[in-house]
Amino acid sequence: MGLFTRWQGSEQEEQTSPETDKLRESVRLAEMPSFVEKAALKEIERLERTSCAATEYTIGINYLEYLTGLPWNTYSEDNLDIVHAQKILDEEHYGLHDVKERIMEYLAVRILKLTTPQAVLFVDDEKTARTNMKHVLTKDGYDVETAADGMEALDLLGKRRFDLVITDLKMPGADGMDVLKGAKSMNPQTEVIIVTGYATTPIAVEAMKKGSFYVLSKPFQLEDLRKTITEALANKKRQLCAKGPILCFVGPPGTGKTSLQKSIAKCLGRQFIRISLAGMKDEAEIRGHRRSYVGALPGRIIQEIRRAGTKNPVISLDEIDKIGQEFKGDPASALLEVLDHSQNTHFIDHYLDLPFDLSRVMFIATANTIDPIPPPLLDRMELIHFHGYTDEEKEEIAFTHLIPREMEEAGLSPRSLTFTREAVRKIVQDYTQEAGLRNLERQIASICRKTAREILAGDGRIKSIEITPDSVEKYLGARKFFLEVADERGRIGVATGLALTEAGGRILFIEVTIMKGKENLILTGSLGDVMKESAHAALSYVRSNAAAFDIDENFFEGHDIHIHVPAGAVPKDGPSAGLTIAIALVSLLTKRPLRRDVALTGELTLSGRILPVGGIRDKILAARRAGMKTVILPLSNEADLREIPSDILDDMRIVTTDDVVEVARLALDGASFPPCHS
Repeated sequence: MGLFTRWQGSEQEEQTSPETDKLRESVRLAEMPSFVEKAALKEIERLERTSCAATEYTIGINYLEYLTGLPWNTYSEDNLDIVHAQKILDEEHYGLHDVKERIMEYLAVRILKLTTPQAVLFVDDEKTARTNMKHVLTKDGYDVETAADGMEALDLLGKRRFDLVITDLKMPGADGMDVLKGAKSMNPQTEVIIVTGYATTPIAVEAMKKGSFYVLSKPFQLEDLRKTITEALANKKRQLCAKGPILCFVGPPGTGKTSLQKSIAKCLGRQFIRISLAGMKDEAEIRGHRRSYVGALPGRIIQEIRRAGTKNPVISLDEIDKIGQEFKGDPASALLEVLDHSQNTHFIDHYLDLPFDLSRVMFIATANTIDPIPPPLLDRMELIHFHGYTDEEKEEIAFTHLIPREMEEAGLSPRSLTFTREAVRKIVQDYTQEAGLRNLERQIASICRKTAREILAGDGRIKSIEITPDSVEKYLGARKFFLEVADERGRIGVATGLALTEAGGRILFIEVTIMKGKENLILTGSLGDVMKESAHAALSYVRSNAAAFDIDENFFEGHDIHIHVPAGAVPKDGPSAGLTIAIALVSLLTKRPLRRDVALTGELTLSGRILPVGGIRDKILAARRAGMKTVILPLSNEADLREIPSDILDDMRIVTTDDVVEVARLALDGASFPPCHS
């Protein structure tokens, strides 16, 4: 029976050995970290004891193939040419100075870290040894300092950081062991090589226990020292490769968030990976499935890195503000480990069940708004805001990028179709009203398609067509947007506020009216809780300061006040409507119309303080698109005006104030109130 068992086992080993030998060779060629290679070889040994017909055998084979296919030590070499990167970003994207500056900063840091020589301290009580070694190591590209004894070395270690210390063991005063102890206590990452003519096993063991990298015996060959220095600084060299930044591009749709990521990958010479998070509900999409059944797979991040074949790609986490959440898990929480430099060096995918280093990946998330993003996840990302484009910027982008691209898509040449600047300006102002460029691109594409059809419908000859303001209506129909706000006369109880939405800034009308009733405050227009509280606070402020506005303090007795924000099907919320509601109430109760070319934003407290609000740039752009002439902002937002292009500030009157009475004087026609001291 024993012989039969041995023979059967031998036959099974012969049947499986060719495949397992191939797997062992794949593991050897994969250049895995030692702990991964050990786990892979252990898995191969387990497979050799498993029947080929067993499900576990197939699962094991797939697992090993995945392990060997991952780029454990494969990196894309970054193109660190700043001029080249700046040229690509400027050619492919107009404006976006803040984002481009951040990429240039990243490249500058990489260049400095890779070109700055590593600091070495050589300690020896012999002057000749110090002089010779400083000459040799400086020639090798190191920044070398020397010290004549241990005390001088400890003094230098206290003044600056060194990557490596090479010290003699026997010296008067503080010896090499004292230098080793001091170097490690001041900076544990400093490597120390002890050089001695008294090298013994006990000394070497003691030095290693205290953190020495190596003990080198005198006399030594210069090449041996160079090799030891290279090995000692190898880990430091890997640390010099800067960790990939974790960015989050926040802005309205169509402002270039996704396309800029592709340009960043292009200028760095890295692979680009896009992972859409919109609607993702299963945590396993990030962390993968456990290897408990056939068909299990790693998470999307490991899958895409394997597909890219490099360990440092640019990964786009698109629509991070639209992640779903249900009983299967919370993908946003799973991303906490991925987007944290202190954790992602040992990211563990459930399928791999082994640490994988994600620190060199450049993660760039995109979002329209940061409100839905959990605060812990938001804290791990560096926010870069994309603002809406001005009309002038849209014109430049149309001529530089959109028109040439859409003409090529429609099979047109520059000789067959031309756009005048007046025509593009008309399209921007009369047919689009957005922060981004998507609708503008659609309108230009529509004109190109209709022009192509018109050319083919003729006698077959290619003719030149010029798009002028008059011909725009021919191709696009009647204008879709009007600047009616600035043209209409002011109305009592109707104020123009400014709001920030996922699509950028927009104007928001607030209407109030008063009627006989039972002192109720009626709020309509799909208002959120924050906006409802702002309305209550604004009414209380006006009631408590009625005398400052020449209002009868009993105006609320026997009356109802109704506050309505039109477009009731659209939910509205946010802490920036209090001031607008208060001014609309003052207009209603004083019977003075509000100027229609004035827009305002700000939150109001019961004591009359005007609190700062966000999204100032986008709100001012929205006011400009709507034809507003004056914008009133909280005084605390004055610093935000530095982000506004000077041509916009020249076109509009921007007023910053913390006085509600002054706001009423500016916004109401013919208003003259005494200063408020409440």
